Amino acid sequence: MATATVESSLDIACHANILVADASAQSLERALAAISDLGYRRVVLPPLDVEHTDAAALRAVFASYGVAPITIAGQGPDADVSSADDGIRNAGSRALRAVVDLTAALGGDQMNGVPYGLFGRPATSTGSAAFDRAAREVGAVADYAQEQGVTMTFEVLNRYETSVVNTAADAMRFVEASRSDHLWIHLDTFHMAVEESDMGAAIRTALPRLAFLELGQSGRGALSSGAVDLPGVIAQALDDGYERRWGVEAFSAAVLSPHASDMLAIWRDTFDDGALIAEDAQRILRQGWSASAVGRRAVRAGRAAES
Repeated sequence: MATATVESSLDIACHANILVADASAQSLERALAAISDLGYRRVVLPPLDVEHTDAAALRAVFASYGVAPITIAGQGPDADVSSADDGIRNAGSRALRAVVDLTAALGGDQMNGVPYGLFGRPATSTGSAAFDRAAREVGAVADYAQEQGVTMTFEVLNRYETSVVNTAADAMRFVEASRSDHLWIHLDTFHMAVEESDMGAAIRTALPRLAFLELGQSGRGALSSGAVDLPGVIAQALDDGYERRWGVEAFSAAVLSPHASDMLAIWRDTFDDGALIAEDAQRILRQGWSASAVGRRAVRAGRAAES
């Protein structure tokens, strides 16, 4: 048995937009080569055009690098599960199910995203009726996803990007309202830094249904530079019992498409070499893992097995 490492101990996904602007086969070839070399075995994709994606071709690209895809699903003005209009709500559900099907066709087993409503600064607070409508529809899609071998998560965003779910407590209420045993939570430290007074407590709140813990810094750049103590968050989450997947995310106007930069409000070049950012993220993960009791035990066990 080899000495334990963070790469062998944790299931980590790297967001493709750290390295490339889109998910074309040519762009993904570049991203996956770097991601695979750094030890990542999963990649989070930007949103895909379901109707115009050659799933078989992309699946072959992923397989050739030994990297599994995680998709992102969203909603639009005419397809929104929180809508009171039956047609718009049903269209939102169909759009989510289409991404589930695409995920399975790509060889993936997880779908992330913002499935509960529109992304962007809300004009008003989400009412309880819209919250309940979205939860019921998303819960039904999560059950469908489970049947297709896909885990469905929903990301908790800050107040400037949604008014549906902003905190871990909101997310747990959403899961309960969904009435699904197969809907899981995606927390992101970038958003948590805005909304949570105690990240460790928030992670513990969501822990029973937390399936994706994403690491992002306050300035959206390198994980080693910002206001969030990411090694501390990692160590605490591990020692509190978090055992599922991790993600790393960073955005720069130098890499993103103009449309994505505008949508995410990335107005500056936070970096220009995504491979260095992905490598830096591994160092941060290693620091947090090594500082945790979980990591220390894994290292000791690996050394004992070698002796």
